[in-house]
Amino acid sequence: MIVSNLTRKVLVLAALCAAFALILVAASSAPLAAATAPAATATAAQDNPVEATDESIAAGRQVYGRFCRSCHGMRGDGRGMAAPAGSRPANLIDDQWDHGDTDAAMYKVIREGVPPKYDMDAWEGRITDDEIWHVINYLRDLASE
Repeated sequence: MIVSNLTRKVLVLAALCAAFALILVAASSAPLAAATAPAATATAAQDNPVEATDESIAAGRQVYGRFCRSCHGMRGDGRGMAAPAGSRPANLIDDQWDHGDTDAAMYKVIREGVPPKYDMDAWEGRITDDEIWHVINYLRDLASE
């Protein structure tokens, strides 16, 4: 009788562990599917595939505030407080863009950084392609004010 109670407890514990493992696998596959969904990407001749709606501009403002403001400044004027010593972040609201002024060129700079010294880091893998496009929409809106 002692052996059968112990065996039953071990079987119940094993079944609970298996059920928990299945739940973990099922829960982790949903974010993986979302992460592998195709995002809007740029080609050299492509305009921004994300429409500049109020929602996109607001999303871009949030991403800019989290990742860009510290170097490029609150208003995008290149006067951020956390820019690396000796660097001069681009003014994103003036009439001339230092590294191209098309949406595709801006996308490339944000995604791949600015070589050769990479004063501006590449953001690929840290923010999504759609977030990059939202930031571009926000910057266009900010520059038009």
